[in-house]
Amino acid sequence: MGHHISYSASPAMQNAAFAAAGLGGWTYDLLDVPEPGVSAAVAGLRADDVAGANVTIPHKLAAADLVDELDEAARATGAVNTIVNRAGSLLGSNTDVAGIRAALAELELEVTPALRVLVLGGGGSARAAAAAVGAARTVFAMRRPVGDLPAPAVAWDERAELARDSDLVINCTPLGRDGEEVLSPGDLPPAGAVLDLVYAGGGTPLVREARRRGLRTADGWTVLLEQGAAAFAAWTGLPPPKDAMREALRP
Repeated sequence: MGHHISYSASPAMQNAAFAAAGLGGWTYDLLDVPEPGVSAAVAGLRADDVAGANVTIPHKLAAADLVDELDEAARATGAVNTIVNRAGSLLGSNTDVAGIRAALAELELEVTPALRVLVLGGGGSARAAAAAVGAARTVFAMRRPVGDLPAPAVAWDERAELARDSDLVINCTPLGRDGEEVLSPGDLPPAGAVLDLVYAGGGTPLVREARRRGLRTADGWTVLLEQGAAAFAAWTGLPPPKDAMREALRP
């Protein structure tokens, strides 16, 4: 459930997971919902034949106010990316946090209170990123404030200076999906790591430039797989068939 989400690789990944798990009657479909329709769309998830949903841009914050209960990760972030229908009662979860932590482990990055983290964006994914890095020194850069944030925020135009002095830059905006540059090459930190939540074949411009400069990088494919595996387990109560899910995401 999101808006302008035709790019999503989640249907291929989750339908492959259902097939591998022997859930022949299960399907995962895209539900493109403009913002005025979010409340009605979430209410529709209470139907008997719906196990739940993923929620993506731009509805993760709104979804947190529309479900009946929030799990710990959703309460910590104020954002919901996974909804589970439990006999008509909706549980909101945030599996993005687990996905981002998996990507940080891939980077072999030790998260400490001294770590300087720049999060680009201020929506649901950005809040999940802040939760994933915990006590690190996190700053958000965003175009406009969106509700209460768990860390200080600066204007979008100040992101370049902060990026150059960061140990970890996390892109939580959609920029890069269509080849846009979220940062100019000269604004990347001289050392450290880059995590881009956007997934694209061959990597986004941010990831490609970071790799060229020898920085540690991880991209949205890892986050997509891990958050999707956690969502699969929440809906079905079964272990996620990660090999089948990973294979479905291969270019």
